[in-house]
Amino acid sequence: MVVDQSKLLNRLLEVTRNLGTSVDLETYLRSILSAASELTESESASLMEYDEISRELTFKYVPWFHRDAISSARIPLDSSAAGWVFLNIKPLIINDVKNDSRHYSKIDELAGFTTRSLLAVPLLLHGKPVGVFEVFNKKNESYYTEDDIALLEALSALATTAMQNEILEGNVISYQSEARDLDRLKNEFIAITSHELRTPLGLILGHSTFLRELIGDNHQEQVDAIIRNATRLKEIIESLSSVDNYQTGGARIRQRKISIARVIEDVVASFREMALQKNITLKVMLAGGQELFVDADGSKVAIALSNLLKNAITFTNQGGHVIIHSELQSKFVKVSIEDDGVGIPAEELPHVFDRFYQVESHLTRKHGGMGLGLSVAKVMIEMHGGRIWAESTEGIGSTFTFLLPVKLKIDETEHIQPFAE
Repeated sequence: MVVDQSKLLNRLLEVTRNLGTSVDLETYLRSILSAASELTESESASLMEYDEISRELTFKYVPWFHRDAISSARIPLDSSAAGWVFLNIKPLIINDVKNDSRHYSKIDELAGFTTRSLLAVPLLLHGKPVGVFEVFNKKNESYYTEDDIALLEALSALATTAMQNEILEGNVISYQSEARDLDRLKNEFIAITSHELRTPLGLILGHSTFLRELIGDNHQEQVDAIIRNATRLKEIIESLSSVDNYQTGGARIRQRKISIARVIEDVVASFREMALQKNITLKVMLAGGQELFVDADGSKVAIALSNLLKNAITFTNQGGHVIIHSELQSKFVKVSIEDDGVGIPAEELPHVFDRFYQVESHLTRKHGGMGLGLSVAKVMIEMHGGRIWAESTEGIGSTFTFLLPVKLKIDETEHIQPFAE
């Protein structure tokens, strides 16, 4: 009948739409069992899932009036209609259970229920049975039909999807919790390691610098190597601490009005020797010779620019070019470091600012470093409410750009430590 078909479709659509809502699994399964009983004109319904440990079926959900009696019951696979459906992965209709030995009557005894007829279909996940969906006692002494099977199979697919979604959500929550724990342990390790290394490293640098003034030229090279590598280790520790302090909320900036042009000039001067050794042309292009003043922590902006410039020189081949552009854009100062170096593969580009991330494999890479420079640069810029990004074409070159607000916003003042003269 047209009316019945319309009712059927509307009910199925209602149950399907509810799958995407935030209702809990039990409420959703209750609605599916209710729909199954209604649409197949049955007295009751139940949903079972397979227990891989006991190799039996257990009730996942049953109507409330049977819940206490049979919720903990187990259904054997080899002597029940549900077990037959599970093992054969086929629907089953029994219109007269008295004449079919596959009916497991113990559940009737526990529930105080008399089963006259039943229809069962397997719950399938990726073609594998994970449970069984049953309806009982077709009303008006009618028989279950192929149409009833189709209805129950449609509802069983929705039930399986809902159960799988709950498992996936549980896994996500578990993974998130594990990730938080790992991140906390990582941060604690970095903080403790950085703190414990600072004192002995300071003594190494202090004493080696003192010894350099006392010893002769015969050992000058060895002492310089100690100082150079100890200084490098100090830079690594400071980089680790910078990122860790920012992520844990301990970072502060010392605000004052600074000239970006002056910061660029000082940073470029410190890298001219490095560029000269690789015959790299280092060029600065300021828009209209502007000073480009911003409210910022000059030392932290210099660290960001230094790391970006060092990265550009490192990954630019002999005879290449590195250009620093700077200009005022509305309420921001824009600084770009452009190179014609090796470039970055497109799939690697979204990760270049991640801590410890390196485009090159640690086994095959030609350049040193721990993958901290760009992450530190990102931290320094974002501390000021700025933004940093990278654009690159492999084999052609890269451009790293950051924006710094001319004036810090009010909601960023919690990160500011006023500069003391």
